[in-house]
Amino acid sequence: MDGSDVVFEVGEERFSAHRCVLAARSSVFKAELLGTMKEKADGAIQVDDMEPGVFKSLLHFIYTDSLDTMAQEDQSRDEASEEEDLVMAQHLLVAADRYNVERLKLICEEKLCESIDSSMVATSLALAEQHNCNGLKEACFEFLASPSNLLEMMASDGYDHLKTSCPAVLKELTTRFLPPETKASEEITIGLYN
Repeated sequence: MDGSDVVFEVGEERFSAHRCVLAARSSVFKAELLGTMKEKADGAIQVDDMEPGVFKSLLHFIYTDSLDTMAQEDQSRDEASEEEDLVMAQHLLVAADRYNVERLKLICEEKLCESIDSSMVATSLALAEQHNCNGLKEACFEFLASPSNLLEMMASDGYDHLKTSCPAVLKELTTRFLPPETKASEEITIGLYN
């Protein structure tokens, strides 16, 4: 990239960028690249806990204010592509929160709100709780207000993770929507203490 003055290593990939562009769009990058957290000018900055494709999409958004993944709504897109877009939205939401790119975070949150189903509501609820996405949390709660959706979520793969990583959100769900005498309320409450 012409005139780049910083390199990031993410996994096995290297990404060149411009400190001033990153600092203008992200307070975290500003602190990391120009402020008190300033990284050494020499050598690449290592980014851990992120896939290269996610970092590439984050940079693309910072430079263009648009997404290169989660393609525009295309009628010919298949279910697998849509699922890949949702997984990318989850990862980008985490990256946007980490680097304080608020507009990207809101776009990802909106995408996830539009796609809530029983198989991924537990994961979305955990993300909402961990990354302070109140709109996503409310959308998940609205979806889970249906007893059948709640029971399907409890049978999903993501439920155990939700139970261990965000027990407070399950307590909130129980007190907010479920009468104490319901079977689902009892199972959630018992599950929290086991």
